[in-house]
Amino acid sequence: MPELFGSDAYSPKEIALKVETVGVAKAHMATLPLVMLGLLAGTFIGLGGLFFVIVKSDASLSFAVSQLLGGFVFCLGLILVIIAGAELFTGNNLLAMAWADRQITTREVLRNWLWVCAANFVGTTGLALLVYLSGHTHANGGAIGATVLKIALNKQNLVWHEAFFRGVLCNVLVCMAVWMAMAGRSVMDKVIAIVFPITAFVAAGFEHSIANMYFMQLALIIQYFEPATAGNALTVAGMFGNLVPVILGNLVGGSVFVGLTYHLIYRVAAAAQPTTTPLIEKN
Repeated sequence: MPELFGSDAYSPKEIALKVETVGVAKAHMATLPLVMLGLLAGTFIGLGGLFFVIVKSDASLSFAVSQLLGGFVFCLGLILVIIAGAELFTGNNLLAMAWADRQITTREVLRNWLWVCAANFVGTTGLALLVYLSGHTHANGGAIGATVLKIALNKQNLVWHEAFFRGVLCNVLVCMAVWMAMAGRSVMDKVIAIVFPITAFVAAGFEHSIANMYFMQLALIIQYFEPATAGNALTVAGMFGNLVPVILGNLVGGSVFVGLTYHLIYRVAAAAQPTTTPLIEKN
């Protein structure tokens, strides 16, 4: 119970129950609101990416400071998803808990993941186009656009296994942020729970599939409209060459290392405990 932890936060066991209940609701959501909330999540994560690039475009900052501060401001994305409400593919990997408890079917899980991932992709596309049309990439003497191109090219050049394992580590931290946010009872509780894991994954350079969609699509847009300055090193095939292993890594990190691990701890283990019934004296 919460009182055992000396606070009014939900206990880990209670969080596990909440995650499963929310997972069932997400799996059964009608397609239209699911897609619209997915579009919002893609936009929200893109806004976090936009904030991150502003920090990274400042060449006066040291590597450690720019990574740490960039990770801190990127938290905006998940804060908007959790507090304002949206459907994010990486966070929804926790549906694995409700699936493992046989509350939802494999088909329902895959339906949610496919629709949400596709909607996140469209949401990041729309934001990337709006950002470019706004002229934002020309800010700081063009350093914003140059930084986006550099980030995207580095992601495209990642070898498959590095992209995969960076995706795994990223979504362990993202899903832990979602998990801990569910422990909170106030907006500030949830915000504080989100900040440290998200700052850590960004500062460490791990790979978030939805953030990558924003960075790489914005870079492709810059390259298309400004070929003289951007060159043509980025390709659509290169983008998906990054997204495929990162998405798979995110799935493993969120579903297996977080969702199924906590399922084994709090659901399977609890169900395996023998129940005792009070003895009834016979007259």
